[in-house]
Parts: sequence; C-alpha cells; structure tokens
Amino acid sequence: MHRSREPLPSPLPDVPWERIPRHIAIIMDGNGRWAQARGLPRSEGHRAGAKSVRAVITACKPLGVRFMTLYSFSAENWTRPKEEIDALMELCVLYCRAERDSLVAEGIRVRWIGDREGLPSPVRDALEDVEQATAHVTGPTLVLAINYAGRSEIVRAARLLAQDVESGLVCSSEIDERMVASRLFAPDIPDPDLLVRTAGEMRVSNFLLWQISYAEIHVTRTLWPDFAESDLHTAIRDYACRQRKFGGLPDPLASSRREPC
Repeated sequence: MHRSREPLPSPLPDVPWERIPRHIAIIMDGNGRWAQARGLPRSEGHRAGAKSVRAVITACKPLGVRFMTLYSFSAENWTRPKEEIDALMELCVLYCRAERDSLVAEGIRVRWIGDREGLPSPVRDALEDVEQATAHVTGPTLVLAINYAGRSEIVRAARLLAQDVESGLVCSSEIDERMVASRLFAPDIPDPDLLVRTAGEMRVSNFLLWQISYAEIHVTRTLWPDFAESDLHTAIRDYACRQRKFGGLPDPLASSRREPC
C-alpha cells in the first residue's frame, strides 16, 4: 500500500509528510500498574488499555500511518495468574466482536500474528472472524500480536526452510535474509519504522526481533491506559528528528534539508 499522492492536511503540520513512519509497532505496557495505583484488579487495567487501542487507531489514520502492530499478548504471558489470563482472553473476544463493524466501516484491516493453535477456540474464532470481515478493505492495517514470541517466529521460519531443503525445493547455500523473512508470520508487511514502548521499560521483550533490526525506538514513561493522541504525536516527532543511516553515514544533503527539532 502506498500513501496518497495528494495527502489530506496532517494533524501534525510541523512534521513533513515523508517523515511520518509508515509502520508503528507498540509494546503496550503498564496496564497492571495503572490498575494497582487505583486499587483496582489488574483486569480493569487491561479494559482501560483497550480504550487506548481505539484512541491510537483513530489518531494514526489521518496521519497516513499504514501499519500498526500491537503487542497484545505474548507467549510468555501464559505464566500470569489464571484469572488475569481468563480476563484477557474474554477481553479479546469482546473487543473483536464490538469493534468488527466499526473497523470495516472505517476501512481498517485486521491481521493476526502468533501461534494460532495455542489459543482457546473462542478467541481464535473471534480473531479469525474479524480478520475475514476486514480482509477486503484497503485502508490502514492493524496487526495484533497475540500468543506471539519473536524467537519462536524465527524458529518457525527456520523449520519451514529446513523442510524446503529436505524436499529439495531450496538449496542450503542459497538461504539468505530474504528467504528467512518470507517465512515469517506476515512477510508482506514492511518492517516497523518506529517501535514505541510505554511504562518506561527499556527492553524489547521478544517482540518482532527480526523485523525491528533498524526500527527507531521511543520509550515513554506513560502507562498504556493513559497513552493518548498527544503521546503518539510526541513519539512521531521524536522519530522525525532521527537520522536513519541503516549502518551507513549520514547524507549531508539530507541533513542540510532537515527542519530543526
């Protein structure tokens, strides 16, 4: 998908259109701390966090962001208390059902990455339903990482390649980055330009390990349920001020054309 040649006026007029990240990935952290600070069960923090998901989706669309990947439930989260896991699974089903028609109407496509077999069938059915319902739309794509782990995704890709080698479809000497990337969960989606982590944690937590190799990282101390449009704008402004060198040297001409941050 490409940006329109004649974009609508941006809600961020101080950021050049070409400096808006095409793909933003977010590690949504702090739901539990948000709830505990208010004397509420952790499940209430997750419910409040779901409202921030809607706020961010709404804020991303007019900016021209084409892809947003949310770390919703990691494979490691199964070690949490059963009551919290049950609440998260129920919330996922409710969110898919409540938002499906709105997502279709707004032209937002939903994709799901992660281990599908490891989820309860009602959750899997709800996710597949919203995927199918939005499969025809051509607007921005919301990617939900649920029962997801970055290392497991890479191992899965390696196993698929090994099977192709055993079958004679691929020669081991021909394996390159492109072949590995093509066997990830969503190979057609471009790598994230910007990775946002909330709640002040300074780690990537096994999220999109292959894909974020050259992503710019923005960490905010804001807890996810408090993350609002203004926080997203702050992250994008931070990204727009970065020089993305991809291992090379800065382009002096590009540097001279940059607006001061």
